[in-house]
Amino acid sequence: MNIRCLARGGVCLLILDRPRALNALSDALIAELGEALDRIEADDAIGCVVLTGSREVFAAGADIKEMSRRTYTSVYMEDFITSGWERVAACRKPIVAAVSGIAFGGGCELAMMCDFVLASDTARFSLAEILVGTIGGTQRLTRSIGKSKAMEMVLTGREMTAAEAERSGAVSRVLPVADLLDEAVGTAERIAVLSRPVVMMAKECVNRAYETSLQEGIRFERRVFHASFALEDRSEGMMAFMERRPPRFTHR
Repeated sequence: MNIRCLARGGVCLLILDRPRALNALSDALIAELGEALDRIEADDAIGCVVLTGSREVFAAGADIKEMSRRTYTSVYMEDFITSGWERVAACRKPIVAAVSGIAFGGGCELAMMCDFVLASDTARFSLAEILVGTIGGTQRLTRSIGKSKAMEMVLTGREMTAAEAERSGAVSRVLPVADLLDEAVGTAERIAVLSRPVVMMAKECVNRAYETSLQEGIRFERRVFHASFALEDRSEGMMAFMERRPPRFTHR
């Protein structure tokens, strides 16, 4: 097994667990991650996911030993990287990346596929694919931090510290390494107690802003906002606010 799954109330903690390979993202690990996310999507008790590694390593990147044996024909026919890897980005439930230590190459890309990133003060990010004769991560990183800094990182493979990543907008917050996991789980718990359909709607709207023009994004948000008025949770949330009590969401 390359992944450990731990349930904490409404949160599922997914831990990358290939310590001898620095959590390199092998075919088997990616397949297990996809299967875990399929189960999480189908589990009504889970409202949010935390994806993490160890204190020293989030993920060192794709498994170069596996990748080195591939050919153009094999990667094209298998749709390598797209197939399986994008399952994280496609998950409808929120995924919080808790990144400590190195997140290089595909590990950096995996973190960027999550909905937001909490990083320890020891985290380091790099798109080092160019150093082994290929490319990767050019699209998400550029959208996160802008062309100039992304171009420098992609063309040089240099590392970005957690502090620089926060300044650049690649991560949401930087925390002491000892506090990272507890804060990530606590953040996920705050999300998990909210209305599941509304959380999914909000996530979809933010992603639409990331991918479309302002006017298209606003139009989409308005339609989803209107749709929320069909939810029992919307009625309960507003009633609870007026009655000055915690809402009792039923996820309907």
